[in-house]
Amino acid sequence: MQKKYVPLYKPNQLILGTGQIAVVSGWIDKGAIAKKLEPEEFAVIGQLYSAISGINYIIRNLLYNPHVRHLVIVNATEEDNNSGAAKCLLHFFRHGFEPHKRNNAPDSDCWKIISKTVGYIDKEIPFENLQRLRESIECHEKISITEAVTLIKELAKKVEKTPEPEWATPITFPLIETVPTIFPGERYGHRIEGKTIAETWVKLVHRIKTTGVLRPTGYDGQWQELINVMAVVTNEPADFYFPQPNYLPMDRQYLEQYIPYILDDVPYYREGIKYTYGQRLRSWFGRDQIEQVIEKLIKEIDADSAVMNIWDSGCGNLFSRPDGASDHEFPGSPCLNHIWVRVVDEEILLTGTFRSNDIFGAWPANAMGLRALQQHIRDQLARRSKYDLKMGPLITISQSAHLYDNTWETVDQLIAEQYPQICRKKDYSDPAGTFLIELVNGQIEVQQQSPIGETVFRYSGSNPLQLATQICNASPAILPLHIAYLSIELQKASECLKANHHYIQDK
Repeated sequence: MQKKYVPLYKPNQLILGTGQIAVVSGWIDKGAIAKKLEPEEFAVIGQLYSAISGINYIIRNLLYNPHVRHLVIVNATEEDNNSGAAKCLLHFFRHGFEPHKRNNAPDSDCWKIISKTVGYIDKEIPFENLQRLRESIECHEKISITEAVTLIKELAKKVEKTPEPEWATPITFPLIETVPTIFPGERYGHRIEGKTIAETWVKLVHRIKTTGVLRPTGYDGQWQELINVMAVVTNEPADFYFPQPNYLPMDRQYLEQYIPYILDDVPYYREGIKYTYGQRLRSWFGRDQIEQVIEKLIKEIDADSAVMNIWDSGCGNLFSRPDGASDHEFPGSPCLNHIWVRVVDEEILLTGTFRSNDIFGAWPANAMGLRALQQHIRDQLARRSKYDLKMGPLITISQSAHLYDNTWETVDQLIAEQYPQICRKKDYSDPAGTFLIELVNGQIEVQQQSPIGETVFRYSGSNPLQLATQICNASPAILPLHIAYLSIELQKASECLKANHHYIQDK
C-alpha cells in the first residue's frame, strides 16, 4: 500500500516516502539513510535530538498517519547515548507512560514516558489514543545505518507482499505552544565569565533565555538568539569539572569519546558523519594546523599569528573537497570556524570562534574539547621547548548564540535550579580595582586602587550621583554589583556629609 506521509508538524525536517515504515535516525544525518532506500520503502525519515519535545511531535505526526505500521529507531552514536532521546522513544512503545506535572507546577499536566531519560507528551492527547498507537505500531531498534537499512528493506518487502491496513482514522489534537517572557537587553556584544565551563554555561543559558531575540529557524521552529557572545572560562581544572548531581547535557564517558573529534585526524568515525573538527585541523587542507601552531610558538612565543582555520572556502584547494566546492554550498557546514592561540604573561589562552552555536546542546562539549586542545598545545610546548606555561582562560565567541525552542522548558528548569546558586557564590574581585571612600575637607573623596593595591586615581565632590557617573565613565568595565555597592556607599557618605556625621565605609 503506497500512501504519502502527511506531516502536520516540522515538515521541513523530514524526508517523505510512500511506504509504511517510519524511520527515526537520531543524531545520524537522515540523508545518509534515505540515499540507501527507495521512496516506496519508507514513509518518513527524520532525526531526533531531544526527548523533551521532539518525541511529542513524532507522536502527533504518527497519529495523523495511521498507515504507518513499523517504526525503526536508529540509536547509533555517542550523541544518541548522551541525549537518551532514541531510547526514550523506544521506551514509550515498550514501557508506556504515566500522568505527570512538569516541575510540580499547577496547570502543567502532561504524560511522562517511563524511561530514565525525561520525555513528555502533551496531556491534550488522550490516554486511549496513545495506548492504541503503542499497540498498533511495531517498534524496532538498530545500532547502525547498515543494520537499519537491511531491516527496512526486509520489512518493506513483507509489507508489499501483505499490505497492512490503517489502524485508525487520521486524528489531530490542539497544540498549545508557550511564548517565552523576554526582558529588554542588548542584542549584540555580550561578555559572560565563569570559573568553570559548567558555571559559565548556566550564565550563558540564562542570558540568552531572558534577553534573546525570537527568530525563526530553517527547521520549522524558533530559537532565542544573541549576536556575538563572548564566554570566558578562567579556571577549568585539568580533569574537567562535572557538578554533582550532573546537570550538564553530557558526562565524562561522552567527553572521552568527543575529545578525539577535535584532537585526532580520523576522517570518519561512523556512517553519516561528513567530517570531524580533528580532520579539518589535522589534514583537510593538506597540513597539520595543530602542529603548525606548536612549531610557530616554539620559534616565536609572543606570536599573534598562531591561527587555525576550519572553514573551507573552496578556492581550488586540492586537499579539501575534490570538486573544490566551499562550505557555503553544503548543508551541515562547520559551526566552529577559527581558533587562535596566544601566550600572554606566561599563560596560554585559546579563543574559538563559532558562526553558529547551540548553547544548550553543544556548547559544553565544544568548550571542553577546545580546552583539551589548549592543554595539548601547552603540554607539547613544555615537552619540546623551554616554555612551561600556565593554562590561561578559554574564550569562545559565538556569533550566533541560540537556544532552540525544543529546549526552552528544560532551560527554564535548569535556570530555576542552578542560576540562583551560582549567583550566591559571590566573587568581589573586580578588574577595575577597588574604591576607598572617605570624607576629606568637606568633600567625598574616592581613591581608586588597582587589583595589586596601587592608587591610580582620586575622585572628589559632594554629589554622589556625579561621582558615580565619573567613576563609571572612567572605568566602563566595572562590574554591575560593584556599581550598586559604590552607589549605596556614596549615598551614605553624602548623608553623613550633610548631617556632619562621621563616615566609615561598610559601616
